[in-house]
Amino acid sequence: MDRSYGPGASLTACRAPRILPGRSGGRAPCVAPYRVVRIITRLNIGGPAIHALLLTARLDRGRFEPLLVTGATTADEGDMLPLAAQLGVRPYFIPELGRVVRPGQDLVALARLVRLLRRLRPAIVHTHLAKAGALGRLAARLAGVPLVVHTYHGHVFHSYFSPLRTRAVLAAEHFLAGLTDCLVTVGERQRRELVGYGFRPRQLVAIPLGLDLERYLLPAPRGVLRRELGVPDTAPLVGIVARLVPIKAHADFLHAAARLRAEWPDIHFAIVGDGERRAALAALAGELGLADRTHFVGWRRDLPAVYADLDVVCLSSLNEGSPVALIEAMAAGRPVVATAVGGVPEVVQDGVSGLLVPPRAPAALAAAVASLLRAPERAAALGQAARAAVYPRYSAGRLVRDIETLYARLLARREVA
Repeated sequence: MDRSYGPGASLTACRAPRILPGRSGGRAPCVAPYRVVRIITRLNIGGPAIHALLLTARLDRGRFEPLLVTGATTADEGDMLPLAAQLGVRPYFIPELGRVVRPGQDLVALARLVRLLRRLRPAIVHTHLAKAGALGRLAARLAGVPLVVHTYHGHVFHSYFSPLRTRAVLAAEHFLAGLTDCLVTVGERQRRELVGYGFRPRQLVAIPLGLDLERYLLPAPRGVLRRELGVPDTAPLVGIVARLVPIKAHADFLHAAARLRAEWPDIHFAIVGDGERRAALAALAGELGLADRTHFVGWRRDLPAVYADLDVVCLSSLNEGSPVALIEAMAAGRPVVATAVGGVPEVVQDGVSGLLVPPRAPAALAAAVASLLRAPERAAALGQAARAAVYPRYSAGRLVRDIETLYARLLARREVA
């Protein structure tokens, strides 16, 4: 397991003083580059890992000195280590910092984080995901880190746990907010949601997700996925790209698929992703008479080619932060149908750049997909509008600039030396 540091994240002292822009546009003297330690629970396949890797790789090295700290993924999650290698990021691994709550292991992870932060003496600790957000923020304060930032890539305040456990999680997050200088959300809608859960508005900043979307803008060869799955060019192919976990509600997608097959006997469905629900979902597909038309293709790294073969891309989630797969599909010019939850309506404008339906409503999901399959011209128009809606709004360059501006403002406010 690689325990080396990311690019520029040596243990040497910061360089000589230089000038960084202050919050009001003036110029305030400060020391740079500022060391930034970014802590994420694990680099499993998904938006948070992409977000953390892009920021680690692309922050201005003249101003910031980044290090990425992460825990271990589980076997069915997949990991983003190939992307890390591609971006030149070598994470520092703390294996105990995994997703599962294990008090003994969590204490070990906390102790290791405190030791690391005391040794590195960063100006900023920025945490991502719940486990890293809890242990990382505690460790940062125990180590005397001047500035602590946490990003909510979504939240677990509904549709994840029982009411009692949800209240406990919310209470813990309010405590952790007291240890944090700034809470970042991946959209304005999510920021408003957190205000509704009692978080202080002045502490919350909305910074939309940023992704490497340029590769989805180029025309991709059509037919790669269809040939692999044995789907004829003339048959409709509807897909969903998401982790196979309960919050993504793939069962609703499959129930919608059963309705669609009644109208299109030759239709096929592609489920892209993997996770704990795979066996249960395969069994459900069999019960619904869809076993021969539902393809579980696992994680794919050729997503531009995958999207090129999908006639409609769906998302059936019960809760979302900022939907990475939808943004990618929209950048690829595909028509999308999604549940109107969390940050999805901020990305998809219903009837303009895609179609939105209520959650837990397979009939509505099926009807929306059917409306696009019946009207290819409308589907194509929505796909083109979708591309314009997400690029460059959700580009990686914009994300990096926004985060650098946030850091400079926080540093100027604290007058970190």
